[in-house]
Amino acid sequence: MASNALQSEATKLPPSNRFSLLPKIINGGIAGIIGVTVVFPLDLVKTRLQNQKPGPDGSFMYRSMLDAFRKTYTAEGYFGMYRGSAVNILLITPEKAIKLAANDQFRHWLAIPGKPLTLIREMLAGAGAGLFQIVVTTPMELLKIQMQDAGRVAAQAKLEGKTVPKVSATSLARELVASKGLLGLYRGVGATGMRDVTFSIIYFPMFARLNALGPRKKDGSGDAVFWCSFVSGCVAGSSAALAVNPIDVIKTRLQAIKKSEAELEYKGVVDCFTKTLRNEGPLAFFRGGACRMIVIAPLFGIAQTVYYLGVAERIMGVKK
Repeated sequence: MASNALQSEATKLPPSNRFSLLPKIINGGIAGIIGVTVVFPLDLVKTRLQNQKPGPDGSFMYRSMLDAFRKTYTAEGYFGMYRGSAVNILLITPEKAIKLAANDQFRHWLAIPGKPLTLIREMLAGAGAGLFQIVVTTPMELLKIQMQDAGRVAAQAKLEGKTVPKVSATSLARELVASKGLLGLYRGVGATGMRDVTFSIIYFPMFARLNALGPRKKDGSGDAVFWCSFVSGCVAGSSAALAVNPIDVIKTRLQAIKKSEAELEYKGVVDCFTKTLRNEGPLAFFRGGACRMIVIAPLFGIAQTVYYLGVAERIMGVKK
């Protein structure tokens, strides 16, 4: 194993005594913070599109992605577009670090010396990364979605001549823990797990294969050039995002704020799927899909580029 070269997607993995996990965790954290800061306003719009229900007259509050963006900006201003971003940025560091580093670690464990990873092993590595991340992802997603959705609830109440008290991530977390214990922060964990595991199974093997097709750097490292990792991350991310959008719609609805007694309440994944299909039809599961693709593409393009640039390795003086 001592003679094995670094496997970055298409190449072979390094021997265990040269696999450095800490720089990968740091790279994942840096990548996540940069990515989420850039795309968060689009993610907010995506959440509101997915969670809106038809009114008494059958119309929707937001007609399209641009309409949702315009109305949100008009009603809440620039900083309103970043509602819920604090908790997301705070927790995106371990979430992205876990996802990217865990995938590399599982690929390392599943590698057969001298042979490239098979597609099945790449999918298993992605599934493992998806399972690991939901410990951090579920509370983060729950609080983020409720903070994002609070603006929609407040705007709807204003149209009806009502007032809704302002909420914060801290108050929401305290309320959930007080009423349901720590498990209250894991509402929708089943749907979150289904989404993240499925996403990782699709995303990581697709990224690996696309990244392997591009030109290599001339420094002898075998790594893909800058633009190749970025484009591969964008294509793989947007494709996986569209594939799991129906699960993401269910997850969003399970975790969103219940606006009134008249609003449907879901008992679980199956109940949410059944009620959504019966009341709104199959197209409801792809609501916000285009917006989600636009969010995920640059998010993972940026994340993979930062990750593979090896920023942490350069800071720490560790050979990549």
